[in-house]
Amino acid sequence: MATDVPVALFVGGLFLVYLALGLVFGVVLKGRAGVPLSRRRPDAVSSSSSSSSSLTRLTSQAVGALNRGLKKRPTGILSREKLEQAGLNKEPGDYLLMAGAVTLMAAVLGYFLGGLGIGVLALLLAPFLLYVLLNMLVARRRRKFDSQVPDTVQMFSGGLRAGHSLLRAIDAAAQENDAPMAEELSRIVNETRIGRDLGESLADVAHRTASEDFHGIAQAIEIHREVGGDLAEVLDHVGETIRDRNQVRGQVRALSAEGRVSAIVLMALPILMFVGLGLFNPTYMQVFTTTVVGFVMVGAAIGLLCAGGFWLSRIIKPKY
Repeated sequence: MATDVPVALFVGGLFLVYLALGLVFGVVLKGRAGVPLSRRRPDAVSSSSSSSSSLTRLTSQAVGALNRGLKKRPTGILSREKLEQAGLNKEPGDYLLMAGAVTLMAAVLGYFLGGLGIGVLALLLAPFLLYVLLNMLVARRRRKFDSQVPDTVQMFSGGLRAGHSLLRAIDAAAQENDAPMAEELSRIVNETRIGRDLGESLADVAHRTASEDFHGIAQAIEIHREVGGDLAEVLDHVGETIRDRNQVRGQVRALSAEGRVSAIVLMALPILMFVGLGLFNPTYMQVFTTTVVGFVMVGAAIGLLCAGGFWLSRIIKPKY
């Protein structure tokens, strides 16, 4: 009977891993159409509902329950606005279900690779790493959006000088740009066409992307709508100011590059040493994965590493 327990655990772990993979790739990452099928093809609803599997219906119900719960109790950690900032066309329930599946996979794989201690550690670290990944996607999208702002301002002024209206100039800039600028400008055009105020849409984009440069453009357009004047000339001056700020921003990043590389090395070195010890000397690593003292040491190391990473992030991020 002693040999039957690991086999049962192994089979159960494989089942959970395959179940998590099926949920992630078969349901969450499958994506949804922008318009429901009931509106696009009413006659296909009955046939599609009968062909859907019980697992798909169960997962859809779970995602719907999660979305309703998150709408009743919104949180800044995971919300629809946060996912929009990251450029993910998903509901919070979808991402939460995907995070649960990935956490389950990490815990099972950590248990079979390193024992109970590594499994618990993977169970705790997986949600944190997914949250960090979401913030990284938000930061990357904002940086790319900021890099596209100067050329977009020039497109606005060029379209106005060609005789187009402001909304037509924004639409043309959306067609000429790449994501994420094209997505945000297309959203402005669509919201304006259904009756929303243009100034509110511009301010919403500036808030969602946390772009001070685009906020300046939105303010310039709003002031022009109130007092009048040559908007193309105003946008040219705003574009020159944005380019000067981007030049200063690039100089600051170049001067702080050494500090960023040092911070990356200091943060990665303990993790690489821990992984290396686990691969080349598993007996030595059993102290950290099988004893209470080892768990306390690993927890203290993670806490100190997080505190040091936060301190380094404040040092290498100068204000200007």
